[in-house]
Parts: sequence; C-alpha cells; structure tokens
Amino acid sequence: MSNLVIVESPAKAKSIKKYLGSGFEVTSSMGHVRDLPPAKLSVDVKKDFEPKYAVIKGKEKLVKELLEKAAESDRVFLATDPDREGEAISWHLAAILDLDMSEKNRVTFNEITKTGVQSGMKNPREVDLDLVNAQQARRILDRLVGYRLSPFVSQKIRRGLSAGRVQSVAVRLIVDREAEIRAFVPEEYWSIDAKFLTSQKKAFAASFTGDETGKVKITNKEQADAYLARLKNADYTVASIKKGTRKKSPAPPFITSTLQQDASTRLGFQAQRTMKAAQELYEGVDVPGYGTTGLITYMRTDSLRISEDARAQANEFILKTYGEKYIPEKQHYYKSRANAQDGHEAIRPTIPSLTPEEVKSCLTADQHKLYTMIWKRFIACLMANCLQNTVKAEIRGADAPDKASGKYCVFTASGYTVKFDGYTRLYENSAKDEGKEGALPELTQGDPLKAKELTGNQHFTQPPPRFNEASLIKALEEEGIGRPSTYATIITTIVKRSYVKRESKQLMPTELGEATTELLKDRFPNIVNVKFTAQMESSLDEVGAGKEDYVKILHAFYGDFEQTLNRAKEEMKDVKITLQEDTTDIPCEKCGRNMIIKTGRYGRFLACPGYPECKNAKPLVAETSAKCPKCGAKIIEKRSKKGYTFYGCEAWPNCDFVTWDKPAEEDCPTCGKSLFKRKGGVIACPDEACGFEKKAERKRADADADANAN
Repeated sequence: MSNLVIVESPAKAKSIKKYLGSGFEVTSSMGHVRDLPPAKLSVDVKKDFEPKYAVIKGKEKLVKELLEKAAESDRVFLATDPDREGEAISWHLAAILDLDMSEKNRVTFNEITKTGVQSGMKNPREVDLDLVNAQQARRILDRLVGYRLSPFVSQKIRRGLSAGRVQSVAVRLIVDREAEIRAFVPEEYWSIDAKFLTSQKKAFAASFTGDETGKVKITNKEQADAYLARLKNADYTVASIKKGTRKKSPAPPFITSTLQQDASTRLGFQAQRTMKAAQELYEGVDVPGYGTTGLITYMRTDSLRISEDARAQANEFILKTYGEKYIPEKQHYYKSRANAQDGHEAIRPTIPSLTPEEVKSCLTADQHKLYTMIWKRFIACLMANCLQNTVKAEIRGADAPDKASGKYCVFTASGYTVKFDGYTRLYENSAKDEGKEGALPELTQGDPLKAKELTGNQHFTQPPPRFNEASLIKALEEEGIGRPSTYATIITTIVKRSYVKRESKQLMPTELGEATTELLKDRFPNIVNVKFTAQMESSLDEVGAGKEDYVKILHAFYGDFEQTLNRAKEEMKDVKITLQEDTTDIPCEKCGRNMIIKTGRYGRFLACPGYPECKNAKPLVAETSAKCPKCGAKIIEKRSKKGYTFYGCEAWPNCDFVTWDKPAEEDCPTCGKSLFKRKGGVIACPDEACGFEKKAERKRADADADANAN
C-alpha cells in the first residue's frame, strides 16, 4: 500500500521518513501553497467576505508534483505543523488535491521522535474546520485592514506605507512609552549607605531606612547632610535580628513568549533568530546513536502542560544525576494562562536524558545555546525547591546628645545563605540571579559595630524604560495582542518598515511611526486600541473553539471600519502630513519654496510642496566625501531602477565614472585619490596603475555586533 505524507519543510520530511519506513513517501509543501493573491483585495465583501484563493506564484510546479504523487498514492496524510496556521495549510492542500474533507487524513506531531511520529500516525482525524476558519478570519481581517487602510495612510503621509491590524498596536505601545519618557519629570531623592565592621573585622553593607519616628524618605541634600551630621560621632549597635527560611521555586518550562524573552536577555538573540534555531531543533538534526531526531517539542505554544511520560523520564534523569533529594516531595505542576490554547505541551527536550554536551558536536552555535537553555529550564522546573536561610538585621546609631533625647537612626541589612541549592544547582530563574551573593556575617543582638564608611548619594527617579524585544513580547502577551507564532514577525515587520528603529537593543519609534500612530489614533481609534485588538483576538479564539461564526465577526468589524474610513477620506481630502525628516532647505528653482522629499516608484526624490501649482521635481542627491578619480568632481550616491545603490560622478554624462564600491572616507597614501571599499573587507585605490589596497580596520561597534551574534 502506498501512503503519501505531506509536511511543511524538507528537513522535517527527512526526519519523519526515517520513522515511517517503507510504504510511506514523505514530501514537503515548502510552507503555504495557496493564499490570497497580492495584486488585489481578493475578498468579496458583498458575498460574506468570500476569499478568492490562488496558488502562490512560483509554486505551480510544486503543486503539479504534489498532484501527481497524490494520484499515485492509495492514501494521503496531511502532516503540517500542529497549530492554526498549519491546520489552514492542510485545508488548502486538501482543496488543491481534491481530498475528501470528511476523511481522517490529518495527523499532527508534537515532537519529531519515533514515539511522537508513530503516535500521530495512529491517531488521524479530520481537518479541523473551526481552526481553519479562525485562521481564515485572521487572514481576511488583516487583508481588509491592510489593503483598505494602507492606501489612505500612504496618501496622507508618505507613499508606500502600510498599516496592519496587529502591527499598528505594537507600534502604538512603543510610541506611547516614548511619550511617557518625554513627559517624565525626575524627582530627586537621597540614600545614606553604610559599611559596618563587626568586632571580628567582618564587613557588610547596610542602608539608612529611618529614625525613631519610623521610615524616612530623604528628598534633598540638606536633609541628607543633617542625618550625616547626626551620625558623625554615633555609636552603632545591632538592635534586632530576624531569621527565617525562604523557599525559592523554579520557573515553569518555556512557552513561545518566555523562550523569546529569555533568549533575548541571556543570549542577545532577536526573536526571529530564536525561532529559526527552535524550528531547526524541532524538525530534527543528526545525533549519533539516535539518527535524525527532533530535539525539542513544538515551539509555538502557550501551554505549560508537561506529559506524564516526559515527567517520568526527567525524574529518572534527575534521580540518577543529582540524587533523590533533588526530586521534590510534591511534583511541580504549572498552570497556563486563562486564554492559553493548550493545544500542545510546553517547550521541552524530547529526550530529557540527552544533555547539551552530548549533542554539542551535532548543533550549530545558535542551536546549542538555545537547546542548552531549553534543556536546563525543563529539567530544573521538575527539581526540588531551593531553600535559603534568611537574616535581616536592624542597626541603630546615635551620638551622645541623640541618646539623651531618645533619638536614633535606623539602618537595615539583609542577606541569605543557601540551606539546600535544589534546582539552582542547574539553573537560575533569571540571568541577573546568576552568581549573586547575599551572605551576612554572624550577627547577634546587642553586638557593637563600627562604621567604616558613611556616604550620602544623590539619585533621581527614572522614566519607564524603552521596550526591548523581550519586554515588548511580554507586553504583547500580557495585553493579549497577537499569538505565540506572530511575535517575531510583528517585531521584524515594524522595524523593516521603519516605524520603529533599534538603538542599543532598545526599540524606539521613528518620526514616521509616531506620525502614523497619531493619524490612526485620531481617525481609526479601534485599529490601534489595545483592548479592542485583544478582544478581537479572543473572538478569533472562540471561532477556533467552534463557539463563534467567523463571518459574523467579520461583518461586525467591517461595517464600522468602512464607515470610519469613508469619513476620514472625506474630512481629510485636502490634508497632507509632512514629516520633519522629509523637509529640506533646498529651494525650488521655479517658485522658491523649500523642497520636500517624496518616495516614488524608484525611491526617494525632491519635489516642490506647491504641487499642483508648481510641479518641479528632481532626483535626491546624496553626496559623499569622495572625489571622482577621473575628473575630481564629487561622488554621489545613486540608485538603480531595481533599487540597488551604486556610486557615480556628479558630472555625468560628461564623466562616466560609476562603481558599486562604497567610498571609504579616506584618501590613498600613495596617489592621494579617494579610496573605496571592496568586497572581502578590502579598501583599495580605484586607479589600477596605483594598485594600493589594504585590509579594512574593523570598528568596535562591528566587532561588538559580531560578538553578540555569536
């Protein structure tokens, strides 16, 4: 009997083929095969938002091959990824291959292992049309918003802009945070920090917390100096000691959002880089003794569930490696968020006993770093709690006059010692906890102390921090914006489209991002409303659960959206928003107005703002510091019709010098001509007769970027 199994990627196909053996052919759809054509809306609004799907351009040959293989097979199994998007791909494949939608031909693999694949093949089901409709609704919503709203935004701000249902909300979060930072007024406060010595000459730090009246907040230098004066000749005593035991529990296993956050914090990975490595670990790598096998479970999940089989394997590894005391008396079970899909387990190693060191030689650097983090987090989440002995000391200080009047100042010091390391033997819950020391010397109530240091330090309250990838993903998750599979794409999109820029790992809005957000807030408040977007996500989840009709949801959204769009077009028909970054001090030769930068079919150009009265326009010239090696005129940056950057003489067509090499901003030490950067990190003189060249010196920023990437 001939069976055809269709998966999404060739790497996954290779892994699965090994477990199915003869009688099965495993092939790949290479992702999506059918979608809404990009050239037009492709959604019939008047016919209940009927989508007009077509085979994706360039996939015609692949589809033909799939049709031929399906025709030659006795049975076809659709084994695309086990999420909503994967369900939709299977549905599209079923439609293209003319498969019976009522037939149980859909299989899913939570892990690409022998057990996972065989279990999936034993439990085929029908394509879940509720999940498909949830994905269709999301795709149609995004198409309606993108194709109807983007032209309006482009017309009002800058040609070629786009607006998205979820990306616009993400940009708003960043824009609103920037507004908070600008509006923030810092407040001054002071701390008094001390370093005390015990009679055994053991030093420890403590901080001023108050006086005989209770807690005190020091708000200025005068107040701080007054306390320092009181303490100048003070005697210090340990007034009280409070000891206790603190239980520190392990963090739960990873879900998609926390994996991306920790990879950003610990490894410096951008979300897209994290998901690429995770996808490769899921699809399978060649491991000696195991063959091609998936090393982690499916990496797009918001569930904290752990299978009992995996739990048993992990416990066996913990017992063998660390001993019985590292197995908790009561097993740890973690509760997922209320709106979690719970379709898959948490992200975990498929073979808990397979340590990162054992597979290091089989993995790329990124794969190994990520697998190490996933493996340690999973094993640690099932280990016993860490127990710490805590101590808090209250220290009182007063000089002779204060003692006589019953006045004193209070300092507190706290610390801990580890009673039992538990899971921390393997993994700390956060990167900032690693290597943290917190022990205090042995102190007894009534012990005299000597002040070795006593300093007043000025501080100012800080504004809320700008988002980085980790904190933005956390915010999106907490607000219910997007889903695990979309976080990386959201961030990549808003940066690529210049609504947001990265600066030292921080995400900052550009002027374009702020202007677009303000326009949408003013005219389309629901589109950038966090609660509205979160509610829409919840409604789509209800569709996936079979509790809502997706057409009904689309009608409810589109009716108000279309009215709002038409009103905005009418009320803003003569309005054009000009960005500061698009203005220049270059005068128009025809009317004298300062020209502005516009974006056209072949890139940016200069145009008169007086259009249509004045239609003057000319190319936007980006000058460099280099001079033409032929005639000595300036070298300017140019752009080809296909959008590629090259460099040429400003005297063209009288001088024909052009090059793809970028000017190096330095002159040739041999002949004095401008040098250019060539491929391979070489800086060379364009005069072949001179022949000077050297290796380019790497800038510190470039070296740091490479270090972070590795």
